[in-house]
Amino acid sequence: MNLNVLTHDEVLQSPPAETADVEIAVVVQLNMPGQTDDSVALQRDLTVTAVDDLHRLGARVSIHDVGGESAPDADVVARADGILVLGGGDVDSQLYGHTGPVPNEYGKDRRADDREIAIIRTAIAEDATLLALCRGSQLLNVACGGSLIPDLDPFDLHKGAPGQPLFIDEAVALIPGTIIHDLYGQDELTVRNGHHQAVDRVGEGLRVAARAADGVVEATERIENSWILGVQWHPEENGADVRDRQVLFTAFLNQVRERKAAALRV
Repeated sequence: MNLNVLTHDEVLQSPPAETADVEIAVVVQLNMPGQTDDSVALQRDLTVTAVDDLHRLGARVSIHDVGGESAPDADVVARADGILVLGGGDVDSQLYGHTGPVPNEYGKDRRADDREIAIIRTAIAEDATLLALCRGSQLLNVACGGSLIPDLDPFDLHKGAPGQPLFIDEAVALIPGTIIHDLYGQDELTVRNGHHQAVDRVGEGLRVAARAADGVVEATERIENSWILGVQWHPEENGADVRDRQVLFTAFLNQVRERKAAALRV
């Protein structure tokens, strides 16, 4: 097996429960330019944790890799009951109007960006239930016409220093009146973070739902859609607080189930 290539089978390690009642399309950039054994292992761990938790919570997962040779089947994604967008490489800075060099850039793949943005825009137009993490939250903002900070400076609140572990614990402020604040029921949350890019100008139709101590946007949500959230942090990282992931994923699946039941009644 080539450790430098991540396959669907490697991230679909656990089976769904026989009683699984909803289908979740997991959209992810499994492979990216310049990846190493370490980066592949990290992407595997993050994706496996997310998939395993969704299966444990009674969902059935399908994987849709925007970094593959073929684009994901947009119709299959749209037919799913909910969409989870996971992380990957950096977003091509030309998509949000940045023309200069990007320090510390890694994994850029314009083809993957375009595919993922198309999925997100369709989800917005169809009012799908969507949760976007890390790169997913950044692409949600770009899909809505927003921009990104190409490389955070200083970065120390958001990721480990060179030569140190990437992921760190970070306190973020949850904005009252948002879905995110209502989910956790508190004004501050300690999250697991490891990012060097972040939302800058907030896209049209989005509002800020969480900020870091330095003001950097850590979560957004669509104002006119029923339930579309973008979260910069990594609840699916192995060192994250299990409660964080449980709260977010359970709320996501509850919304998926409620909307599926309402559609069946109609």
